[in-house]
Amino acid sequence: MKRSSVIRRVVLGAAAIALVAGCGPQAVGSGGTGGGGSATTAPPAATTGTPPATPGSDDKPSSAAPSASDGTTAPKALMGDGDETEQVRELQARLRQVGYFDRAPTGFYGTMTAGAVKSFQKKRELPETGSVDEVTWQKLVAMTHRPTADELKPSTTNKLDTPDPRCMTGRVLCISKESRTLAWMIDGKVVSSMDVRFGSENTPTREGLFKVEWKARKWTSTIYHTPMPYAMFFSRGQAVHYSADFAARGYAGASHGCVNVRDKSKLSDLFDQVQVGDKVVVHW
Repeated sequence: MKRSSVIRRVVLGAAAIALVAGCGPQAVGSGGTGGGGSATTAPPAATTGTPPATPGSDDKPSSAAPSASDGTTAPKALMGDGDETEQVRELQARLRQVGYFDRAPTGFYGTMTAGAVKSFQKKRELPETGSVDEVTWQKLVAMTHRPTADELKPSTTNKLDTPDPRCMTGRVLCISKESRTLAWMIDGKVVSSMDVRFGSENTPTREGLFKVEWKARKWTSTIYHTPMPYAMFFSRGQAVHYSADFAARGYAGASHGCVNVRDKSKLSDLFDQVQVGDKVVVHW
């Protein structure tokens, strides 16, 4: 009996050590290597706050791109609210070609995409459902060319969307998964903004209302052994931090749950302004 208790404590101890905070770059749709994460040791002098010892996670869609198909007259929706696929990314890129979608494709079908589709349908005197059926898709395909890789995953700065209501008071890192942006807001006003990247399909970035738990100007993941400068941890090991991989490869990769920033200069300035205890809102 005593021996089994000892063995159990050893196993649980090993599991606890393994569950340190961590996230980092990976290829979309793969397990990935490298990236950020927290260490099992106490934070260095450059840190602020108390680091937790729980793991991060991450998200990124991956599915086959669509091709124009012979239509069916049934009004079955091909794409609609809440979908997150590469076909949605192509839809957004095509809508952008004809002026109905004014930001970088994200692959997520949210309110902005539904509004763009509805405007397209209205112009073409189609039922204004906000969802894409076969007729809507074929009309759009006929008017556009197959998006290039740069059109599907452009490297340009993303446009901010309407802030979540929770971002309108106080000091907030307002992070939108739909527009893939981070807006630093104080009392409802945007002070600065930057592009961000999230986790992979298997390790999604958590959504909700959080607060900055601790900060580290210099930090290296003990899981992936890669640097994650200007880390601001907000949810059990998930953090906002600079990613050299994001800066180099853009949206061709993903993190293991952290919110990656590719503009090091902007993030450096932001790091100096954000305080432990400031709100963090991650939303669609």
